[in-house]
Amino acid sequence: MKNLHCQLSSLKSDVHFKDQLFSFIVKSLAFLFISLFFSMAVIIFFKAWPAFKEFGFSFFTNSVWDSWKQEFGALALIYGTLLSSLLALLIAVPVSIALALFLNEIAPRWLSVSLGFIVEMLAAIPSIVYGLWGLFILAPFLREHVQPFLSLHFGGLPLFSGPYYGIGMMCAGLILAIMIIPTISSLCKEVFRAVPHANKEAVLSLGTTRWEMFKVAILKGGMSGIIGAIVLGFGRAFGETMAVTMVIGNKVGLSSSLFAPSQTMASVLATQYAEADTRLHLASLTAAGFTLFIVSLLFNSLSILFLWKMKKNIKT
Repeated sequence: MKNLHCQLSSLKSDVHFKDQLFSFIVKSLAFLFISLFFSMAVIIFFKAWPAFKEFGFSFFTNSVWDSWKQEFGALALIYGTLLSSLLALLIAVPVSIALALFLNEIAPRWLSVSLGFIVEMLAAIPSIVYGLWGLFILAPFLREHVQPFLSLHFGGLPLFSGPYYGIGMMCAGLILAIMIIPTISSLCKEVFRAVPHANKEAVLSLGTTRWEMFKVAILKGGMSGIIGAIVLGFGRAFGETMAVTMVIGNKVGLSSSLFAPSQTMASVLATQYAEADTRLHLASLTAAGFTLFIVSLLFNSLSILFLWKMKKNIKT
């Protein structure tokens, strides 16, 4: 009996030690991740400090980016980044939600499985391949067919005014939309699949149509998951570099036209960082990267806060 008691005590102490070891490892990894996050922010900020010191707040309000005159402002870059990402979301979100509904609720199983696999495989294509396809296929198609039509019928609107080249903000927005559709649709499909079947039957039992059931039981019930998918898609579009660099035109400036070439914070880093020959130019590029970091952080934080408030309202 005494030996059995000793064995049980030894076993308990061994389990207790393993629990403590596992807890220590998890806490250490969490602390390491937080430390890495803040160290990245601090290092990038200090590398960008000469630009912030030189230009002050005007770095964010000035749209001139001229390496010859050593004058740098990130307003046009921020504008190009936000506009291309929002344009991509405007195109991708309805398509992704409709695709997820079709695959989950309408399509037969054989089609849902095969088409869903193809859509998910699109997310594995390297961005450089999207950029080449956009440069050689999409941009000429837009220049020869889509943009002349828009210019002819809607040229009076600022969005479709001016000369068209194929490459530009419209092409970049379309490329980003194609790139984020697999991400958003895959996540939305999993969210819709998690909706209990009893909820759908309950809504249908009230005499609603199938489309009204989609709206009430699936879209409304999975709204927080849909917003989460949109946030992830926005993050992918916001920081995309190579594909956008190849099709956006890489011209710094503010223009309301979707036909005009533009530039994003990521694309200016890709095109100019290796060629920066002065300390101020290098610091300004790093400041643009720091701005990209901060804007992404703010958007994700606001999205998380919005989701938290939405869940709180649902519970109350």
